[in-house]
Amino acid sequence: MRHDGMRARNLALVLGEVQRGGPLSRAALSELTGLTKTTVSKLVGDLLEAGIVEEAGPARDGERGRPGVPVRLSGARVGALGLEVNVDYLAVCVLDLTGTVRRSRKVPATNRGTTPAKTLAALAELAAEEAAASGLTIAGTGLAVPGPVREGVLQHAPHLGWHDVRVDLGRPVEVDNEANLAALGELWFGSRERDFLYVSGEIGIGAGIVVGGELFRGCHGFAGELGHVAVDPAGSPCRCGARGCLEVYAGQDALVGPAAGEDAVAELVGRLESGVRLGVITRAGEALGLVLGSAVHLLDPGRIVLGGIFAPLFPWLAPPAAEAMAGRLGGLRATPPPLIRSRLGADAAVLGAAGQVIRRVLSDPYAFTRSAPA
Repeated sequence: MRHDGMRARNLALVLGEVQRGGPLSRAALSELTGLTKTTVSKLVGDLLEAGIVEEAGPARDGERGRPGVPVRLSGARVGALGLEVNVDYLAVCVLDLTGTVRRSRKVPATNRGTTPAKTLAALAELAAEEAAASGLTIAGTGLAVPGPVREGVLQHAPHLGWHDVRVDLGRPVEVDNEANLAALGELWFGSRERDFLYVSGEIGIGAGIVVGGELFRGCHGFAGELGHVAVDPAGSPCRCGARGCLEVYAGQDALVGPAAGEDAVAELVGRLESGVRLGVITRAGEALGLVLGSAVHLLDPGRIVLGGIFAPLFPWLAPPAAEAMAGRLGGLRATPPPLIRSRLGADAAVLGAAGQVIRRVLSDPYAFTRSAPA
């Protein structure tokens, strides 16, 4: 192994132990990793200089770096930028390396039918403002978009009217499907389940499939397009070009109308809390349950997490969905997988976008230390 490769491996080894069990002294890190104390001290020094770790206790004059001073992940200098383009808003968050939200902002925006250049320019401006306000060195940027992505290209976002868009924000960016990143956000910051189907309810409906703590993308990266599973092949037309898709019955437009304002979901929740019974919610839950039953037959998930607008609507949407799903499963499963509400709601995707950057830095700190500014 070349010297650079060995150093990269050892940096990741030491940082991995700090992440899992910190604060840890240099002596403890030497024992855990099998590296010499001299090597560990040098590696910890590199991580301190890059701002990835910090000393957890005070050091007396002349004793900085002594083996007895423990180190831990630092949230003071390095961060990650998470972004989201959705049909009716733009969102930004900044996480530090400990996973703490340092900045979070969501701006209402009418992105349906706009040009990609206009929307992305507004997002880039918003991102620059929040990154500067955080005071952190941004290690990378992740972007969630409402459509399938392949090799960095947003291939099709029917609710935006975008096709084959290569994202340009004036900075390197990792682009992924909103539901995939929302599932990762739920994995890392929400329920922390390791085997689940995450269902993202927005104007479109997507899903992220997590198996053994890893995202399953499918052969071409398009796994999880749950919103375009047919409820009724002869039903109403969908924006995708097919008929009777799930999102025609359970998407945000079906629940509150395509012309509704940004507070429409909150207003709907208020009506439901006041005791108003709405058939549209029951029908949406039943349609969702039918599709989830088929998904359970195919994937056998441990749990099903309902996120996006399905999270605030969970108390009214989940019962008809669970009943329809159980009916679809018949007697093949004694116990259907439980439906649970996302703990992150509408923030899941933007957290997952930033979290993906943090995971990359923590798994390969050498790549960051080589590029980090002094």
